[in-house]
Amino acid sequence: MLAGAQASTTDVSGEVEAAALTAAACLFHGFSDPSRLVIVRHLALGEHRVVDLTAHLGLAQSTVSKHLACLRDCGLVSSRPQGRASLFSLNHPEQVLALLGAAEQLLSVTGDAVTLCPTYGAASVEGRQR
Repeated sequence: MLAGAQASTTDVSGEVEAAALTAAACLFHGFSDPSRLVIVRHLALGEHRVVDLTAHLGLAQSTVSKHLACLRDCGLVSSRPQGRASLFSLNHPEQVLALLGAAEQLLSVTGDAVTLCPTYGAASVEGRQR
């Protein structure tokens, strides 16, 4: 009976760990597009309207809106109405900036080696953007 209880506890902790890893992977997917990273950096400076972001980034309005929707779905940004437009902002700017800072530090110590990865490296990203 004790062995069954241990297996049950192990199964539950394994499920919790799997759920946590899935959530982390989903979070990192939210940051996986260079345009979303640029949008996040702009939002770190303060609230922006879609039209402001399109002007700053040189992207189409539909592209910026799509990326903002992804970031909103990930819980990273929110919006509030202002007249006929919406102002977008980071939900947790301190934590987002800390995460991006940690990523920059890791990239620095690895010499940006991740850009050589055949699956997620620079060539792969450039191919997806075309």
